[in-house]
This record gives sequence, C-alpha cells and structure tokens, in this order.
Amino acid sequence: MFIGCVVLSFVAMGLPVRLRDQVARALRQTVLAPLLTLQQQSELLSASLSRYQAVVAQRDSAALAATFLPELRNENARLRTLLGLGQRLGTGYVAAEVLHQSVPTDPLTLVVSAGRRQGVRPLAGVVSPEGLVGVVSAVDERSSVVVTWAHPEFRASAMAGDGSVYGIVAAHGTEGPRSWLLELRGVAYRQLVPDGTVIVTSGLGGVFPRGIPLGSVIGMGREAEGWERTYLLRPAVAPASVSHVMILVGPRPGATARGAFDTSASAR
Repeated sequence: MFIGCVVLSFVAMGLPVRLRDQVARALRQTVLAPLLTLQQQSELLSASLSRYQAVVAQRDSAALAATFLPELRNENARLRTLLGLGQRLGTGYVAAEVLHQSVPTDPLTLVVSAGRRQGVRPLAGVVSPEGLVGVVSAVDERSSVVVTWAHPEFRASAMAGDGSVYGIVAAHGTEGPRSWLLELRGVAYRQLVPDGTVIVTSGLGGVFPRGIPLGSVIGMGREAEGWERTYLLRPAVAPASVSHVMILVGPRPGATARGAFDTSASAR
C-alpha cells in the first residue's frame, strides 16, 4: 500500500496542473473527507477549550476582586481621608502603614513602617482621621514602635472641646464589660461634664498638639479622694482597626491641629 501511494504520488506530480487540482479536489471530497472533518472538529474543540479556560480565569479573577472590593473601598476611603487630613494639619507629618502583629498585646503597641530615615523621633504623636492613636516610643532605621492610648502607661493632657474642663486622660483597663475605655482624671468635683462631651488634647506638655480628639464622655467613673471626679470616655480611635497613620514630626506654618481635626469631624 505504501509503495502504491508512492507510485501514485509520482504519477500525480507528473500530471498537468489543471488535472492535478481536479484529482486533489476529488480526493478531498471522498477519501480525505472524514479526516478533514475530524481535523476541523479537533480545532473547534481546542478553541472551545481555550475560550472556556479564559472565561473561567476571568470569572475567578472577578470573584476574587469582588471578595476584596469592600476592604479595598474602605482602605481607599481611609487613605483619601488621611490625605485630606495631611493637608490641614498644622504640623509636619510622615504617613506610615501599621504592621499589625498577631500577639495579645497588639492593641497596646503597634509597629509602623516609618522610622529614623523618614524623620520620626521618639515621643512623636501618632494620629488618624478619627483622632489620637498614641505616641512613638522607639525608633529604628525604617520602622517605629507606637504605644497606643490603650497601654497602661499612656497619659495625655486633655480638656473639653470648649476648654471648660482640664484633666489627664489614661487607659481605663482591659478587663470587664468596660474594657478598652479611657479615663478623664483630675476633674474638679464642682465641675460636671455632660455625656457626649468631646475630649481633646490640651497641648500642655508639648508632646501632643492642641485639639486632637481623644474620645467622648459616656458617664462618670469614680470619685477619687481629694474631691476629684473621673469620667469614662469612649475612644475616638480603635487601635486594632487602624491600617494607616500619620506621625507628627514638627511644626508647619499656615494651620492648626485643632482646625484640622474640627474640619474632619464636621465632615463625618
């Protein structure tokens, strides 16, 4: 059969072009027709499989994007808020990302992605669009450790938004139904602070600028000795949920921190 095919091939090559084309057409329409049909179906199957794989990949990508879409929207909104806050702050700042750690003390101390090379110094205030996050306690070359307001050693000089009451804000505790609250200590007994009063930093001591929100009063805590009152505050910022912060690194002319945070609060 092979020899016969070879002989027919030589015979076909010796035929005139017009007759050779007619013979080839006849062979394609008769003997080779099933093979050509099978080849066509194979090509269609291969193309269909490629298109199916492309559709599956697109569907998987869309599903993955839809899964992270709410988180991306929240992060985008937060970054835009930080950008607006940075333009209104009365101090210089360094934007940093919070590198959360899976340890029990995560809400107490945070590691941020800015350090000595970016101009960060110890005792620099750390803020978010909602208010005060904490203070820088240690600085490395490219990262820093932030002690949040939830740390037992955190203290900040504070006052009511209208300046009628002054005191010291510290962490209330991490146990019981009132965990992760703040305390406003040292309020004179004769001064009453209504619920809902916004407490901000007073600027005394030079660590934090004046007017950064700390929290709002939710009730009276305890009456200490010396005729002083202690009030419980709902914090303005939840450290465990913060993803990006601004580290205050120095004064900048043209605005005040109080005006910056008042503007952001009214926008919310």
